[in-house]
Amino acid sequence: MKLKEIYELIVKLGKTADPRGEEVVQFIEQKKSEYNELKDEDKKYFDQDKLFNPYSDTRILYGAQDREVKTILAGIDIETGEILLADRLREKGTDIDLVLSHHPEGKALAGLYEVMELQEDMLYNLGVPINVAQGILSSRISEVHRSLLPLNHNRTVDAARILDIPLLCAHTPADNQVQLFLENLFKAKEPRYVGDIIKILLEIPEYEAAAHLGVGPKIIAGSEKKKAGKIFVDMTGGTSGSEKSYEKLADAGIGTIVSMHMGDKHKKEAEKHHINVIIAGHMASDSLGMNLILDELENKGLKIITCSGLVRIKR
Repeated sequence: MKLKEIYELIVKLGKTADPRGEEVVQFIEQKKSEYNELKDEDKKYFDQDKLFNPYSDTRILYGAQDREVKTILAGIDIETGEILLADRLREKGTDIDLVLSHHPEGKALAGLYEVMELQEDMLYNLGVPINVAQGILSSRISEVHRSLLPLNHNRTVDAARILDIPLLCAHTPADNQVQLFLENLFKAKEPRYVGDIIKILLEIPEYEAAAHLGVGPKIIAGSEKKKAGKIFVDMTGGTSGSEKSYEKLADAGIGTIVSMHMGDKHKKEAEKHHINVIIAGHMASDSLGMNLILDELENKGLKIITCSGLVRIKR
């Protein structure tokens, strides 16, 4: 496959699993309108990928779009060390045509905050008025934006450029995949108690493997014998949202949150509003999302080698 074809397939898979549904189409149309309204001198700064890709944290970071790809080295976090690993594998006779990262680097890392708007629509879909959802998220999105500004965004990209190794990151599309996978699973299994959710998660190979490492699914608020109630799967939207959302989630009838990770401030707010919280696990959840994408790439004839915390499970 060409690098461009891989990129476009990943974006397509992200859209297919996007919790916003048809709102994604409107999102793209809005970006097209914004571009058309720009002055000519400002258009050169506009990221043209936004005209078809709603995920600012998913980009080709280095490499010509027509580069042919047969073998991919894929991982959760790709930094200079993993780029050097790819180069070392090349030296030892394994052709690595592309390094695929889950977590964003380069311009995709700089744009991570933009995908957090997805969380506004997720809250709205749960019954939170959209104006309230946007009000809750606005300060958190601004906080994340500011935290990203001083980072050395292009360090890993520079390593890929120097060694001429194509680099692509797929963040929200993979997170959307695990979001939809778990939502469908819980809908089918209908867990009654919080402990039932843990049992269901441990039936998934990625979470079972994490449990053997001591980082399997954990209940951090509530207990096994608590009734699960309405489950909110919180696996996508860039990064953690605002702790102010938990009151509104409780008002919307949410009984249990299943998330990748959660900070202390968020945990305290969830407990305050009597919401059960299960931390499914960060690397396990990211592995699940990436595996669902990697399966599609393997079906296209690509060879996959994994590293950097990605536990490869084929379906």
